[in-house]
Amino acid sequence: MLSTTVPYRALPVLLPALLAGALLTGCSAGHDTASTSPSAPAPAPTSAQTIDSTPKVRDALAVLQATYNDGCTTPDNCEYFLTRVHDNLEDLDASMKADPQGKSHFATPLAWMDTLHGTLGKDVSFPNLEKHQKLLLGTRDKINTWMKSHPEDYR
Repeated sequence: MLSTTVPYRALPVLLPALLAGALLTGCSAGHDTASTSPSAPAPAPTSAQTIDSTPKVRDALAVLQATYNDGCTTPDNCEYFLTRVHDNLEDLDASMKADPQGKSHFATPLAWMDTLHGTLGKDVSFPNLEKHQKLLLGTRDKINTWMKSHPEDYR
């Protein structure tokens, strides 16, 4: 897995750049502060912005389906693979819950994911994912089959 932390040796290079960016941002606001109020509410998003920001079930399913090209073929890959399937299922869960059709439309797959959540609990470590690998992959497979019988949701 890739690390998202910055190595210490990169700090001397990144820190001055980050500080310069912060200083420039602070100066770019200009001197006219009367026209903007820090307590003024942000404008409400338009309906187009709301729709654009809603996760799409189709996209989340496509990412999940890409896991069919991978597997626990090697010990090094197994952790990556199971974590990926879990994360992709979480994204699909969120997109189904945010879908304009409502949670009731996706009641069956959401129930399967609830069962998975109940079994895994908050422990999404590799040993726990590996222990429940059959349920994890079975949930993915059942959802994929269900979605194929509902093409209007992913095409």
